[in-house]
Amino acid sequence: MDKMTGTQLLLYGWAGAAALMAVLWLWHLRLRNAGIVDVGWAMSVACLALFYGAAGPGDPRRRAVISSMMVIWGARLAWYLLHDRVLGRPEDGRYADLRARGSYAASWNFFPFFQAQALAALLLSIPALIAALNPDPSFGVVELAAVGIWCVALFGESAADRQLEHFKAQPSNRGRTCRAGLRRYSRHPNYFFEWLIWIAYALFALASPYGWIAIACPLVMLYLLFRVTGIPATEAQAIRTRGDDYRHYQATTSAFVPWFPKG
Repeated sequence: MDKMTGTQLLLYGWAGAAALMAVLWLWHLRLRNAGIVDVGWAMSVACLALFYGAAGPGDPRRRAVISSMMVIWGARLAWYLLHDRVLGRPEDGRYADLRARGSYAASWNFFPFFQAQALAALLLSIPALIAALNPDPSFGVVELAAVGIWCVALFGESAADRQLEHFKAQPSNRGRTCRAGLRRYSRHPNYFFEWLIWIAYALFALASPYGWIAIACPLVMLYLLFRVTGIPATEAQAIRTRGDDYRHYQATTSAFVPWFPKG
């Protein structure tokens, strides 16, 4: 494959992500489950990183490392979300609420929302793009540290998802709040480790020219988690379904950074 410029990579990448989201939107019409958008977002970021790794003009080892990091992360997350929230599952309460309220996000049957996720994936793939343009053959300490942080964060996120999946699989836990494992110390350990993964991507890109731009990615992710589709929507749904049990959990357990519970 001929090597491309950064602009070409972005344009082709955007077209590919938009096409993928359009296909998933059509599938969502049959499923009647907008949760497939989350699967598509993870897949889009992974595919964009793979594309940058294959077509970028930078050092091949650096391209291989950053694309591998994002592909492994994206494949794991997409597979988990597909089985936990889509196949054979009712629509996630967050999206069901948006649909019921006729919100702007649900207009045109969620089509603009799906395409907005394609743009979000393009923005969040910037660390991979920056690294894929760097021709320097040597790896710096910051890049090695980033790989280490990524390994810890991926393990933590995987563990948090497995623990919740195991808890939900027990019929006796229906209507109860999971306080097992990492959720004893954080109400959203999966979100915390997800954010840490984006810290790792930004650090890896920081060793390349214009790498400072990638710092926007963990900042955007933090904003989304705290103000948009992450913690607020998840906790609103938890209070609707679990009531005082979840309110007590909120009063005693850290929302984000794992810490010892109160009382």
